[in-house]
Amino acid sequence: MDTISVQHSRSLIGRQDERDFIRRFFTEASVKGGALVVTGEPGIGKSALLDATAQDAEHLGCAVLRVAGVQFEADIGYSGLNQLVVPLLPYLDKLDKAHRDALRVATGMGSGTAPDRLLVSTATLLLLRRVAEEAPVLLAVDDVPWLDRSTAVVLGFVARRLIGSRIGFLATARTGSDGYFERGGLPEHVLEPLGDESAHELLRTVHPRLASSVRRRIVAEARGNPLALVELPAVLSGPQQQAEAGMPSVLPLNERLKGLFAERVAELPARCRHALLLAALDGTGDLSVIEEGVGASFVDDLGPAERARVVTVDLASYRLAFGHPLLASAVVESATSGERREAHRTLADALTAHPERRAWHLGEAASSADEEVAGLLEAAAQRILARGDATGAVAALSRAARLSPLPRDRSRRLAEAAYIGADAGGELRSASVLLDSARRADPALSGSLLAAAATAHLLINTDGDVDTAHSLVTGAVEAHLSSPEPNDDFALGEALHTLLLLCWYGGRAELWDPLFEAMEQMGDAVPELLWLTSRTFGDAARTGPVALERLDRVLERASAETDPTRVIRIGTASVYPDRLSDLREASWRVIRQGRRGESPARRHLGALMHLCVEHLFTGRWDEVDGFAAEGLRICEEQEFNFFVWYFRYCQAFTAAARGQADTSRVLTEQIKQWAAPRGAHGAALWATQARALCALGSGDFEEAYRQSCLLSPPGELAPFVPHALWNALDLVESANRTGRIDEARSHARAVRDSAMSALSPRLRVQVRVIEAMTSFGTEAEQHFEAALADDQARRWPFEYARAELLYGEYLRRARNTTQARSHLSSALAAFRGLGAVPWANRAATELRAAGESLPQETRDDSSAPLTPQELQIATLAATGLTNKQIGERLFLSHRTVGSHLYQIYPKLGITTRAALRDALAALGEAPADI
Repeated sequence: MDTISVQHSRSLIGRQDERDFIRRFFTEASVKGGALVVTGEPGIGKSALLDATAQDAEHLGCAVLRVAGVQFEADIGYSGLNQLVVPLLPYLDKLDKAHRDALRVATGMGSGTAPDRLLVSTATLLLLRRVAEEAPVLLAVDDVPWLDRSTAVVLGFVARRLIGSRIGFLATARTGSDGYFERGGLPEHVLEPLGDESAHELLRTVHPRLASSVRRRIVAEARGNPLALVELPAVLSGPQQQAEAGMPSVLPLNERLKGLFAERVAELPARCRHALLLAALDGTGDLSVIEEGVGASFVDDLGPAERARVVTVDLASYRLAFGHPLLASAVVESATSGERREAHRTLADALTAHPERRAWHLGEAASSADEEVAGLLEAAAQRILARGDATGAVAALSRAARLSPLPRDRSRRLAEAAYIGADAGGELRSASVLLDSARRADPALSGSLLAAAATAHLLINTDGDVDTAHSLVTGAVEAHLSSPEPNDDFALGEALHTLLLLCWYGGRAELWDPLFEAMEQMGDAVPELLWLTSRTFGDAARTGPVALERLDRVLERASAETDPTRVIRIGTASVYPDRLSDLREASWRVIRQGRRGESPARRHLGALMHLCVEHLFTGRWDEVDGFAAEGLRICEEQEFNFFVWYFRYCQAFTAAARGQADTSRVLTEQIKQWAAPRGAHGAALWATQARALCALGSGDFEEAYRQSCLLSPPGELAPFVPHALWNALDLVESANRTGRIDEARSHARAVRDSAMSALSPRLRVQVRVIEAMTSFGTEAEQHFEAALADDQARRWPFEYARAELLYGEYLRRARNTTQARSHLSSALAAFRGLGAVPWANRAATELRAAGESLPQETRDDSSAPLTPQELQIATLAATGLTNKQIGERLFLSHRTVGSHLYQIYPKLGITTRAALRDALAALGEAPADI
């Protein structure tokens, strides 16, 4: 570097290798584009390296753009992006209108509908590229864990798309604290503590008068932390520094550093401390915003803090930066509560053009209950939730509740926060705490719609049963509708969405009556997605088709849908009409957001569920395995115990179709044993359908018929058991195979009289095959031909291959062997491609009977349930190694190891890690102790 400040020279002692590494990074990044994240413990020197690199870049003629994560603005959307965009206002006009407007709205410089996050991310990248047309750019981001969620997502998007540009991205993050910034896949440089030699050199440079014994004590206590090395001696008296008096006892490093920062701040003049407090609470570093509230003297007041190296002020960009994030914390901690409230009021007055930030500051400024401010925070929460930020909405509602003068309002807002946390946010533990607080605030909360809905979510994910949860929500809905002036449409709509799911989980027709009665009372006020789901997810065999036109219109707009809650609810309405493929893009977006921590876990799970079902029927079974393993891991980590059954069903289905009968039976038994005491009859019915399919594949037609009848009796598609649609063909085939011809024909009539054929091409194929199997001669052939002539049906390869197999079997028995071989060959190829071993074996057997000579290529893999890698992972896990330790040995991520284990357990017929050793021993693979 040509010029480095004295401060940096001192703090960068012992960092020559790191400086050279980062300089090389920047030199390359300024030409080719690139990103690097410097990580390390607090005070280790990350900010100093960032500043030094920024100075280098400026000397080389590069444009340096700075963003700093701020603790006090972490809940304010796009507050960090505002720091980046404001200095670049002249470049905004170089963007097209859509991208320009997106940035203006997102950063609070314009008004309009909240923009899609992808649009904001793209606009930011384009803006940086415009700046880079004039000079290479270094984007320096300090302390990314404190970035607000929205900014973190945008910067993560940008950082991964810089190759080939003249933009470098350098960020700092504290070890183990990424916040919302997902740095997975980005190059990382870990800043280690200084060695003893460098630590002594630093102390000799900064504190040359220290006695050698004192210096050794400081070096031992600081543990290589440069900030501690520089600051710790400052608390020692002159005699102590000279070893003329005893040194004080050692405090925990972080606590000591905080105390040191507070002392540095306390020595500054009162006007300077006030200016620092405003800057710390504002968090954006934008001096012009603060000046609006306190006047032009604000910058002058910061002079003593600049000289003390607490802050730096860049008059060119008119921005302020704290020398270290802990300094800002110390400033806030050293102020009295009254001083903090007054500073928040000042900032609120200066932020009239930023309603969410203003509401936040007003909330922090309030010293007592204030309904006006509580209302502003509640309104802000609704806007935040509309952007899909459930966590931010819960935070705003919690603050609003704290400021509510009336117990019923406080209770209502806490209940809403609890509901959003449990339903959209997926924060079950915090939701439980919020709900308890709501009950304490108003003992009459039992009739609250959102409290009942939140309680229902908590009940079903603990040891509660579906019937209790259903009764709770039903009672709250009936009480609300019977009150003289029911006026909370949002709460009623959310409660009814919860009630609908509870009806479905319960799997009994009578549970649906209260829902439809409530919807009838609401009339035209019924939310669209609630109306759609009630028709397609409840009794789809009878009411599904009336909703298809409206559902298809909603799906046409779904690709642009950014609200994870709406995406999941559209998906729920699309399950039985087989429209989930139309929602694939939006579902994937929610999953990617969930993996990055941007989308709540509950919505992440919902998207995984929907893609699991869609891929089950489109034949992408390997992907189903991955989704199911991911879902089970999230269920365990986030304690969503209720939804485990769903992913086990998906595993059971693929295992059944592949011929892994033992695995499938273990999984379905686990579902049934879990569902029975909880009244989750709907979940048990899914397990029943998987059992019927497994029995068919195994050739046990009597068992297949028995299981099918548990879903729906012959001659009827059971009302409000939509899964009976998926089992209709299985029931008819197993009835035929067991000589129950009358039952098969009776069920065919029920299918024909239902709306099943109108729901989707997949179900229409099944209806036609059922008609063929219960007809004779030419009529049967016509039905088979009609089923196979439907081009749309080829999207569902397993069902289509079953139709060809059944037609081939029919033709062979009718002595039409030439045509039979054609269909059987096609079915065999499809089943082999899917890995549907028993079905391929059945097609091959029929082909041989039709005179075709075939090699013995199909086999049942159920006798070797574990792949070599799975066996290796299971063996290591059985010795007691953690997923992280296994991953380090096998060069896998700990999440990949976890996903493999969730596929291993059902293959071994176990449910816990503790059972691995015995299960492996039973296979003759007992692990050696490590």
